[in-house]
Amino acid sequence: MKLVVTRFVLALRRAKNWLVAQFLFGILALLKLLPARGAMRFTERAARMIGPHTARHKLALYNLKRAFPEKSEAEREAIARDMWGSMALLMAEYIFVDELVDHDLADGDGGYLIVDGVERFLDLRDNRRPFIVFTAHTGNFELLPIIAAKYGLDVTALFRPPNNPYIAERLLSTRRAHMGNIVPSLAGAAWNLASALEAGNGVGLLVDQKFQKGEKTSFFGHDVHTNPLVAKLVRHFDCEVFPARSIRLPDGRFRLEIEPAVELPRKPDGTLDVTATAQLLNDKVESWVREYPGQWQWFHDRWNIKDTL
Repeated sequence: MKLVVTRFVLALRRAKNWLVAQFLFGILALLKLLPARGAMRFTERAARMIGPHTARHKLALYNLKRAFPEKSEAEREAIARDMWGSMALLMAEYIFVDELVDHDLADGDGGYLIVDGVERFLDLRDNRRPFIVFTAHTGNFELLPIIAAKYGLDVTALFRPPNNPYIAERLLSTRRAHMGNIVPSLAGAAWNLASALEAGNGVGLLVDQKFQKGEKTSFFGHDVHTNPLVAKLVRHFDCEVFPARSIRLPDGRFRLEIEPAVELPRKPDGTLDVTATAQLLNDKVESWVREYPGQWQWFHDRWNIKDTL
């Protein structure tokens, strides 16, 4: 009897995931019929209205209160609505990705994109060596590996698949079509990244996710656990580490920034300080989020406080 109940529950879950996925795919198909700017404006406005009625909105506001206790409730609500708009745009922009990246990289500016740090990008492409680029869930972070693949920079990007397997499959297919080498964050992913570095290529990582077994650090003054993978890879391959981010601009355009390589902290004996490196990554991400708080994903449980709500 227990086995029958388990199978029934699993079947219901699969059915729910399928229905949610088909609903989302249907919306995307309709948006594709519209001009790019019109579709994205509609998506953003709808999300700003719908997002505050979802279960994740409460968590987003709680996180915002912890990060910005000095801000008023109205200010934090406005940031949360901006976040919903930004996250919905991320979905819609997948449809028009070819239009978004129709860009002459050598000019540094064109179409929807402005690229700061083009000289670093071209140096990494033309002078092959192992390197790591780290970013965060801010702006359209997906554009970074897309631009890298489009202009011949060999980067293996690590990503976390969505929980819905039908959406994950479609997203994986889309990402592979535009991003080149991607690795789902499953068992064995670190070996794939190490192999890329060993071959003299680049690795792209999102560093603002919760990692229960990670280094004890802080983020916005609160304790978090941060993945030590960047530090461990650098310790083994002694490669450069570049911060990079995507910033949404008011007119529907983006600025992609590739910053100079960071100097990572070391212990007195010269070995890399893993915990201090993890904190350095957090501090960089925090500075980005403080500058554009409405472009970061506040609905993630970064501080592991979901059970207290």
